[in-house]
Amino acid sequence: MPAPTSWLKRLVVGRPVRSDRLGETLLTKRLALPIFASDPLSSVAYATQEILLVLALGGLAYLYLTPWIGLCVIVLLAVVVVSYRQVVHAYPSGGGSYEVASKNLGPSAGLVVAAALLVDYVMTVAVSVAAGVDNIISAVPELNGHRIAINLGFVVLLTAMNLRGVRESGRAFAVPTYLFIVGVVGMIAVGLIRTVAGDPPVAESAGWQVHAEQTGLGALGLAVLALRAFSSGCTALTGVEAISNGVPAFRPPKSDNAARTMAAMGVIAITMFAGVTALALIADVHVAENTCDLQGFPGDCATDAQRTVIAQIAAAVFGGDHNVLFYFIQAATAAILILAANTAYNGFPLLSSILAQDRYLPRQLHTRGDRLAFSNGIIALAVIAGGLIFLFEGSVTRLIQLYILGVFTSFTLSQFGMVRHWNRTLLTEPDPAARRHVYRSRIINAVGGCFTGLVLVIVLATKFTHGAYLVVIAIPVLWLMMRGIRGHYDAVRRELSTVPADRVLPSHVHAVVLVSQMHKPTLRALAFARASRPSTLTAMTVNVDDADTRELQRQWDEHDLPVPLTVVESPYREITRPIVDYVKAIRRDSPRDVVAVYVPEYVVGRWWEALLHNQSALRLKARLLFESGVMVVNVPWQLRSSTRHDADADADGAGATADAHRGLTTSSTSGDG
Repeated sequence: MPAPTSWLKRLVVGRPVRSDRLGETLLTKRLALPIFASDPLSSVAYATQEILLVLALGGLAYLYLTPWIGLCVIVLLAVVVVSYRQVVHAYPSGGGSYEVASKNLGPSAGLVVAAALLVDYVMTVAVSVAAGVDNIISAVPELNGHRIAINLGFVVLLTAMNLRGVRESGRAFAVPTYLFIVGVVGMIAVGLIRTVAGDPPVAESAGWQVHAEQTGLGALGLAVLALRAFSSGCTALTGVEAISNGVPAFRPPKSDNAARTMAAMGVIAITMFAGVTALALIADVHVAENTCDLQGFPGDCATDAQRTVIAQIAAAVFGGDHNVLFYFIQAATAAILILAANTAYNGFPLLSSILAQDRYLPRQLHTRGDRLAFSNGIIALAVIAGGLIFLFEGSVTRLIQLYILGVFTSFTLSQFGMVRHWNRTLLTEPDPAARRHVYRSRIINAVGGCFTGLVLVIVLATKFTHGAYLVVIAIPVLWLMMRGIRGHYDAVRRELSTVPADRVLPSHVHAVVLVSQMHKPTLRALAFARASRPSTLTAMTVNVDDADTRELQRQWDEHDLPVPLTVVESPYREITRPIVDYVKAIRRDSPRDVVAVYVPEYVVGRWWEALLHNQSALRLKARLLFESGVMVVNVPWQLRSSTRHDADADADGAGATADAHRGLTTSSTSGDG
């Protein structure tokens, strides 16, 4: 029967997939859209709300700025989508902004982009899940007291789904994404038709007043408020770059399919954002960062949550908050907001893998798991995002302040990197038609770089004191960490590079077999050491108890072994130090020789058995590994609990076959008896 942990892993992750089936996990455009574009598509559920929340700081006086700010966000989104279509065609290997910046602006700029994107991916999970839970609580207010637990539960669920592989998670997430698109577009259509027909929807908060924290703003103050609202509305652009990072996951022709998916994502996102913003103004939706600032709020503002903008619109359009269509919109919105984190679950592990391949992150992040997903990156993302959710108590308002700074850092450097890419292309491209295409692409990326650079400055200036300073600290720390990791790997590579002198054989090999008692593992280790034909062979034990040592010597003589037993005294009852000192003495006498220390060990099958065996050997091997010219040879002996067939073979007491199997098995847990 498989171990409980193995059974649980198979239940959650599924059966392992062969490496040669990687091609079967490639995505069609239909599946790629919900996987890579769920983040920007879902942003329409809270981007409008973030604009209104900032403008509400001035009460109701400045809500007239909403359509103009929304228009600026739409223009920016269109520019970024068109710009990243250039990246998809120019760099189809999947490095996205990191690859563009590294190749055109240098490794340091590439690491800035990588650090910014890693931070952004973590924030995408935290904000998306928290926003989704907000919509669930809008439909079921009684769940407000369990906000953090629900958030963390969804993080665990998303992690489990993504560990099963990209294609399976895509199938699971496709239906909610398309239901959200249909639901929101349908809601927009119904709302606009009602408006044209003279029966515009009216939000539940239309009659409420908002306590103004900022009044009598001059031109400068109004500009700052508008810019802050614009920077909050730019959350609609989060995740746009994910498709450029995931080009290798598309079916051929990869670049064309990725570019078409990005165009579809841009059109759908702009349509929904514009529609939701328009309906929020038509229905006269009022929201505030502090619920108690809403004058007329019917519940207890200290404990009850206000409904989200999209929830108020759905209730107004479909005739109340008990309508089945209202619950459909809330369910679809909550689902896509939570599933929007899937964009990060694909982007973060893939980028981490590329960085690990370039030796900027630990190499473990480059390997694929049982289901051909980058499992280590997925788990790392879940742990960090879950920690942020717990730390910020699942508050979207607090988490959103840390958001989008990393996005626009990568946007800006990527676009200016593309400008340099096109400049280099012009130096070698003789064809006039191709040159015209390059000129057009360069203009697109230059405009995109200027737009996103301006937004980056605005976001930094308006959000810095509200929490963005944490991101400003995190990005340089990540940058320094990755440079340090690369420096370490480079130093190790230089140290391990071979020279002709490394092929010189040692003068002699001195074998030392450690003996704790007379039993089968000891005899196996001694036989293995003799078979290797060392220059010298010593069987050694440490005397910590005179009676035990005399009994061991008696048994040794009784077995008439061809190797004498050497006893090392230990007046302070230590085991590790006398052995290490003995080995060091051999090395001092013969510096050009090698010492091979043979350690008999038990291999156990139950976790609690590991606590009862091998502890002395673990400490000993930890010390010997730091000694130059010393090799530690583990000689495993598998106890019956370690394998089912060993137990069966030994059940009748016949030991020959099972003994041979135990002795020859190479797996080990390290230790002695």
